[in-house]
Amino acid sequence: MRQLQLTKEEEKIFEGEMGDAPKLAIRLLYSLGELGEAERLIPIKSAHISGVSYKNVGEGGIQFLKKMMHKVSVPTSLNPLGFDIENGGPVDIDETFHKKQMEIIEIYQKMGVMNSFTCTPYYFYNEPSFGDHISWAESSAIIYVNSLIGARTNRESGPSAMASAIIGKTPDSGLHRDEGRKATVVVNVTEKLDYTRFAALGLFLGPKLNKNIPIIKGQKETKGIELKALSAALSAVSSIPMFHVDGITKETSLVSDSPETINVEKSDIDETISKNSAQEEPELIAIGCPHLSSEELDYVARLVKGKKKVGPDLFLFTSREVKAQSLESVKIIENFGGKVFSDTCMVVSPLSNKYSKTGTNSGKATFYLPLKGYGNQKVAFMGILDLLKWVIG
Repeated sequence: MRQLQLTKEEEKIFEGEMGDAPKLAIRLLYSLGELGEAERLIPIKSAHISGVSYKNVGEGGIQFLKKMMHKVSVPTSLNPLGFDIENGGPVDIDETFHKKQMEIIEIYQKMGVMNSFTCTPYYFYNEPSFGDHISWAESSAIIYVNSLIGARTNRESGPSAMASAIIGKTPDSGLHRDEGRKATVVVNVTEKLDYTRFAALGLFLGPKLNKNIPIIKGQKETKGIELKALSAALSAVSSIPMFHVDGITKETSLVSDSPETINVEKSDIDETISKNSAQEEPELIAIGCPHLSSEELDYVARLVKGKKKVGPDLFLFTSREVKAQSLESVKIIENFGGKVFSDTCMVVSPLSNKYSKTGTNSGKATFYLPLKGYGNQKVAFMGILDLLKWVIG
């Protein structure tokens, strides 16, 4: 096993000369580095912290945050919380939840973390560049930036990303090195996939791949938002930190000498969608897991413009910045009768306070929402056009 070597400055932090929080942070990074057989810590350009909603953090998490409260040393963005701070919703919450959630936000603000509250910080708040070493939690964003942008991050937890944000470094192991980014499985997909079928591909592949990085072939005309759907679904059902897509992503030369092969048929995708979809009319149509881009908001606005809303509630989730950039589309959607929320999402808000049956095009939400700790929902998993049939009169 390699021995991780600290610099003299890092040794001082390790011994507590810079305070208790940096000491806890660097000791966590040191332990992770030894597990990953790193020889050193390397500087990072940015961090992204998950574990923000009180629904997920809880009282124990708040006590941990107080121990780690220290100014961050690199640009650091933050995941969604349990409700929309400025507009309220998507469901009513009790006074205790609100108070505890704002306590969490206040701690992060004292640390100098951005008020981003999004799982897609790469759109505006915290976009990395190719080759940047970063330390990100939020599994769907990790896969996206590793795969589509070519930035380099391991699959960090909320605490490890926070530790890196404080110290400004991360262990030089895993995805930070070329050998850790090599594809070991070739996935052949001959059917042209849309957003929802890419999400289904993620749900199908995740358990089969385990931790193996795939290179996907046969999808040279795919778009970034479709691969965002794949990223989110893969992140929910596996520990995979990235993928390659032949003809699309930037590091497709990183392939092992003898990769395995998986062939994906149309029937595999059809069966995955069917298996993950309850055959009941939803009470809520929820779109935006991961958070919507401006392009996606504009697309929904075109579909509902001038139409009459019927049936279930319609909620869309995005970041504050994207919402501000898409005010005309937001106005069209809200005139139709839908609601556009920022700061939060369908997975980390207490959705079960009001709803028990939700329709979504998100593979990630399809996995998480039925779980008791996340939503306890019956989920209808289908494309946007099919979802909107429930609400357009």
